[in-house]
Amino acid sequence: MRSTALLTDQYELTMLAAALGDGSAHRRCTFEVFARRLPNGRRYGVVAGTGRLVDALAHFRFEESELAIAAGFLDSKIIDWLRDYRFTGDIDGYPEGELYFPGSPILSVRGSFAECVLLETLALSILNHDSAIASAAARMVSAADGRRMIEMGSRRAHELAAPSCSRAAYLAGFDATSNLEAVRRFGVPGAGTSAHAFTLLHSAADGAHEAAAFRSQIEALGIGTTLLVDTFDIPQGVATAIEIAGPELGGVRIDSGDLGVLARQVRDQLDGLGATKTRIVVSGDLDEYAIAALRAEPVDAYGVGTSLVTGSGAPTAGMVYKLVEVDGLPVAKRSSHKESRGGTKKAIRLSRRTGTLVEEIVYPAAGSQPAANGFEVRELQTPLVRGGEPVDGLPTLADSRKLVARGLVSLPWEGLKLSAGEPAIPTTFVN
Repeated sequence: MRSTALLTDQYELTMLAAALGDGSAHRRCTFEVFARRLPNGRRYGVVAGTGRLVDALAHFRFEESELAIAAGFLDSKIIDWLRDYRFTGDIDGYPEGELYFPGSPILSVRGSFAECVLLETLALSILNHDSAIASAAARMVSAADGRRMIEMGSRRAHELAAPSCSRAAYLAGFDATSNLEAVRRFGVPGAGTSAHAFTLLHSAADGAHEAAAFRSQIEALGIGTTLLVDTFDIPQGVATAIEIAGPELGGVRIDSGDLGVLARQVRDQLDGLGATKTRIVVSGDLDEYAIAALRAEPVDAYGVGTSLVTGSGAPTAGMVYKLVEVDGLPVAKRSSHKESRGGTKKAIRLSRRTGTLVEEIVYPAAGSQPAANGFEVRELQTPLVRGGEPVDGLPTLADSRKLVARGLVSLPWEGLKLSAGEPAIPTTFVN
């Protein structure tokens, strides 16, 4: 992995230079990552990207090529300091896959000011991006109600961000991705068959519409494949698909039109042709609302792209990285609408014995844990980094998928609504 040291903003290095100059760079500090509020219409968020952040931290090194960029605005003494930079502090945080709410202390970074201030952009760019995708994906998974979900957003995302989108979606409960780099890098299951171009290629060659394309795809991939049937006429496409593949065809995909109406018509046609086990996959600008509207229709799987990986469908998580403690004393920002709460914090989440969440409580790390008042208690922050090194036993991607699933089940029923409203549970701050 290449150095991650320049995945940062210049002001972090200029602050470092000034702090080294006046001697404040070595004061012990705590920075926290939190979101002041959830995006409009959202009732919960999903923490994602923690695993990627820990990996990226290990490669936060200023080698000669990185130092050459910094030398354009820093003097030689600062460059020498950067050459030896290693984060040696501690990081605690919510496990990847945990739910979060306004004010949740998602990440706590402790060390010298110089060590910690350089990590702001790295932490926020990863956590904000991945948490936005995972939070959107979790809503779609809930709306799908157990049906197969395939992430197909690579063509609408930045090429370097696309694998991380796939990972975040898979973490939140998607079943597969079309992005092969995500398969290689993160082990996300891959999925994909054919596009309209393949059908049009064969149609141009022999005028047989879908027949030649379907026959070729089945010969290459077997009858378990999924055939795209809406390039020309859907009923004719379905009829041709079953004529060539037989009633054991794995699936058909519809990528356009009134998907609910078409799914019912295609299901009836498939059943009439004896293809009762052939699955129906739908795609085409789906979001959680469209998926929820299709819940009563005979749809077996959804392919989701644009609304998952773009800002309109996955609005920013809005997380910030703020200095909250210096030399053991709390510090807080007071700017209007951008306030922060001083002091290093911990958090617990209360639930009923049934497992339903009731409240999140944020309290001073130096204080005692608040009373549970008869509720079940779960501590939220766990060690992630100690002395600059990742702790043993960090959650795997599979572990995080399970945590998301458990978290969604634990929400009060109103917390799963797709309509705008208050956060699913309140957050209480104890001084």
